[in-house]
Amino acid sequence: MSNPSKAKGSSAERDVVNWLKKWYPYVERRIAGAHLDKGDIAGVNGVVIEVKNHKKLDLSAWVKELEIEIHNDKAWTGVIIHKRIGKGDVGEWYATMPAKIWIELIRKINGQT
Repeated sequence: MSNPSKAKGSSAERDVVNWLKKWYPYVERRIAGAHLDKGDIAGVNGVVIEVKNHKKLDLSAWVKELEIEIHNDKAWTGVIIHKRIGKGDVGEWYATMPAKIWIELIRKINGQT
């Protein structure tokens, strides 16, 4: 892969897939370049997963992207998993979502929706 940024992103996506396989055996990377972006990872029903591996955070742009992907996928929730500098274990990375998406997740878990 000639683009170092793309290679870095692809590596992070593979790391997230391998980590999620413990709980979701059919999880996989989505093919890039689809007409409607539906996130980076497929295989967790109703959940859009966007993966980021950047030194500089751009949460505003990332959240906007996530919200579009949730709409495109007709998913009920979504999350941005972004690499934490110096941490190779995905379990130590960050998971970000807007509060309105987080509360829907909590309400669904508690049977309130």
